[in-house]
Amino acid sequence: MKCQKCAKPATFHITDIIEKGKHQEFHFCDEHARQHLAPPEDAPESPPIGEFAKGLIGAPGTGSTASLREPSAADKQACPVCQITFLEFRNTGRLGCPYDYEVFRDELMPLLESIHGETRHSGKVPKRAPRNTQQQTTLIQLRNELKRAVAAEDYEAAARLRDKIKGIEQEQA
Repeated sequence: MKCQKCAKPATFHITDIIEKGKHQEFHFCDEHARQHLAPPEDAPESPPIGEFAKGLIGAPGTGSTASLREPSAADKQACPVCQITFLEFRNTGRLGCPYDYEVFRDELMPLLESIHGETRHSGKVPKRAPRNTQQQTTLIQLRNELKRAVAAEDYEAAARLRDKIKGIEQEQA
């Protein structure tokens, strides 16, 4: 499809709502879409739409209302095993370890139920998955210690930790 104002390909498809039930569609190239979406000359200066949208959803790191929002008690809560906070989970969408499901249980249950419709897993379990949660917690702690030892360039301690991790993994096999 071509732009309605020139021969370039239309990359923006804009629908303006005129009245309830009535709308008008436009197909523009990048340049003409900007012209169409530009505020009128007499309109007051407003923030870019992206900043406005981030403010509405409370995205962190924006200069809008999100920076005024105080972190809740749940945001400050951290996992004792992997040290991830609930705020970090909200920002990345990833948990740090299986123990996080217990630590952040009250916040995660409604979220999981709305996403999956269930809060119980019904499916396959990986063959290498630890059967004992205590062993799994120990493995996570050892792997974190291994990362710290490597970062501190303490390679002797790192080798001992690596051997412990291999030993636990072999017991599970």
